[in-house]
Amino acid sequence: MGRYDDVLAGGRRPRREIPVHEAEPEMVVEDADSGFCGAVVGFEGQAVVLEDRHGKRRLFPLEPAAFRLDGVIVTLTRPARSTADTGLKLTASGSVAVGPQRARVARAGRIWVEGLHDAALVERVWGDDLRVEGVVVEPLDGVDDLRRRVAEFSPGPDARLGVLVDHLVAGSKESRIVAAVTDPHVLVTGHPYVDVWQAVKPAAVGIAAWPQVPRGIPWKEGVCAALGVAEPADLWRLILSRVDSYRDLETPLIGAVERLIDFVTTPPD
Repeated sequence: MGRYDDVLAGGRRPRREIPVHEAEPEMVVEDADSGFCGAVVGFEGQAVVLEDRHGKRRLFPLEPAAFRLDGVIVTLTRPARSTADTGLKLTASGSVAVGPQRARVARAGRIWVEGLHDAALVERVWGDDLRVEGVVVEPLDGVDDLRRRVAEFSPGPDARLGVLVDHLVAGSKESRIVAAVTDPHVLVTGHPYVDVWQAVKPAAVGIAAWPQVPRGIPWKEGVCAALGVAEPADLWRLILSRVDSYRDLETPLIGAVERLIDFVTTPPD
């Protein structure tokens, strides 16, 4: 018997079971990805509508291990008894639409993203929410000079700044740049993808997976070559046209943007 057999022969730790709870009305839970915390106020299909303490409502799919209840990761289910849908109209981001109204005057606070493609994708999914909240999204053309740009913006309690960063993973250049930003009125979030294109689910674009691009080759050009597309602009137009709602995006990007919107729009305690 080999040493690996000995290890496997020993008792395995039992897999931790995720508690399952029915989503009762007024139950207060937190979406584990975005951190949005609110009371259960209704359902839309296989999703729950949560309302936070400021009256903001958002829709979250009832996926396994997707919520926290009293600080514990749980799976929420729709109550077994018949529960009518809310009949609410939803935006592309899963937020509850507030009906026709004029866009709010722009806040002093801003959300910065790395480039034009990031800004277009955020507008595609969260545009209705941003207009209601009066939040302007501005592209930075990269984050190499982020610390100086933040200092020039002069964030404050009434002018909060949110920054969305691509490829924000441990040990990356981006993580070192972000670590230098320490202003309490600035929140930097990010996603692990090399480019925001990759945050669009491959199925939405009609491919099985995003191509693996060898080191030393620019990611967009490598993807275009692998997919047989001549120009990145042509592929980007296709990608953007296939995004209809948050369901077409990967969870890390959704959570990162939602946290920024909450940070910029929620008054400090």
